[in-house]
Amino acid sequence: MFFNYLPTTPMSYVVASKIKDLVKAKGMMSSGDLSDAASALLEDAVSKAVARAKANGRKTVRPEDL
Repeated sequence: MFFNYLPTTPMSYVVASKIKDLVKAKGMMSSGDLSDAASALLEDAVSKAVARAKANGRKTVRPEDL
């Protein structure tokens, strides 16, 4: 699956070295912008989880909101 996410903020929500280590442990190499795409994907998922919690009348985001 290919995701063409661009970060909406310059802030990263993932640790790039940990992403690189995970990919390397699977016997693959990672591109330099993989962590940016992972961060953008995470930002999108959390934003949707927040919206779901709000729609359910809660102020707490739970794992099932993801």
